[in-house]
Amino acid sequence: MDVQTIIKELKDLYPNADCTLNWSNPLELLVATILSAQCTDKRVNIVTKDLFIKYKSAGDFVSISIEELENDIRSCGTFRMKAVSIQESCRIIINKFNGEVPKTMEDMVKLKGVGRKTAAVVLSTAFGIMEGIAIDTHNIRLLRRLGLTDEEDQKKIEQDMMRKTPKKDWAKLSHLLIAHGRSICSAQSPACNKCIFVDRCPSFSVRERKE
Repeated sequence: MDVQTIIKELKDLYPNADCTLNWSNPLELLVATILSAQCTDKRVNIVTKDLFIKYKSAGDFVSISIEELENDIRSCGTFRMKAVSIQESCRIIINKFNGEVPKTMEDMVKLKGVGRKTAAVVLSTAFGIMEGIAIDTHNIRLLRRLGLTDEEDQKKIEQDMMRKTPKKDWAKLSHLLIAHGRSICSAQSPACNKCIFVDRCPSFSVRERKE
């Protein structure tokens, strides 16, 4: 299978696949994406419902103590590290980018705790700017199961998929893989017999032979 075929079929299966984080401006999306690391989007949306009422600008996030911010995001997990990332990122946004979330990959990754995955999500979703593909452990699992990449390193996987995927679909690919992973291709117990790729998936063929 090639990536364009997979994208086409997944689009038909998940026509509404999109970012599931709630946000109304680029800063909110950045904060929500930072909070989503090792945390469900559902939990993040619960936390940010009140968080984004209290904090409306980068200045709001740096004007309070780190302990107060930690308490406000505590239920998202690894809250101390995330609080530092949010507060330091907001300081950089104020001091280097005139209070606005930057619009390039080069500048986004200068923010605290922001790697290419987070940057790609914010750039594509908030600004419609395609400078990378959001690659995380969930996407890596599906990309390798479907035989779309043989790479193992996260950076090399992203580069590989950027070469193989039409640029207009870079953001959509990530959302579609997440949707399929949640619905069918889970980490521990993939529902292979319900999968539209069951007759073509190289990983399913391997599992069948083992059984």
